[in-house]
Amino acid sequence: MEYTENTTSPTAAVVPVAVAATEGYPSSLSPTPSPLSPVAAAASPPPTHVILSPCAACKILRRRCVENCILAPYFPPDQPLKFTIAHRVFGASNIIKLLRDLPEAQRADAVTSMVYEANARLRDPVYGCAGSICQLQKQISELQGELAKAQAEIMNMQCQNAKLFEMICKKMGTQDDLDQETKHFTHELMFPYDDISNSPFFLDENILGVAWEPLWT
Repeated sequence: MEYTENTTSPTAAVVPVAVAATEGYPSSLSPTPSPLSPVAAAASPPPTHVILSPCAACKILRRRCVENCILAPYFPPDQPLKFTIAHRVFGASNIIKLLRDLPEAQRADAVTSMVYEANARLRDPVYGCAGSICQLQKQISELQGELAKAQAEIMNMQCQNAKLFEMICKKMGTQDDLDQETKHFTHELMFPYDDISNSPFFLDENILGVAWEPLWT
């Protein structure tokens, strides 16, 4: 009996603890989650922020690219050569000053023209864009001369065609009177022995004294 009492007494002590642990839930099947403790909330990682790369201008100038950078819309990070060329010829301060003096709708065209002028200046340090403009003007003058020459040839051909047409019309008008004689003469040339009786090769049966035998029956 002493052995039995020793084995059952620990079991009776465990049961109240288990019941007390489940008394806080309204139902054992659907327990409500408890709110996070301040320690758990502090341990959760902060929300991540998207960090944009600086524009090509600020990256080359080695300065911080602010949110409203005036150069960022026109010199994206993936086009560093574009700003490098313009910066080498005009300088960053002149580019920024020019963009600030222009309305926003015209800044993109201004940047494009600056980059083009910088490229031309690097290719031709003496003349720059003026050399390209002079070369294009020379080509235009040559093409205009060729165009004028072609137009003169076309006009000459049109005049020749007009004269030829006039001569044909005059000949057609004078030839109407000679149509009958021409037709008769042409017919005689093509069919000189239309009347077989007048042909010198006609053989008269009366002269030969024999009758022609038919070729078929």
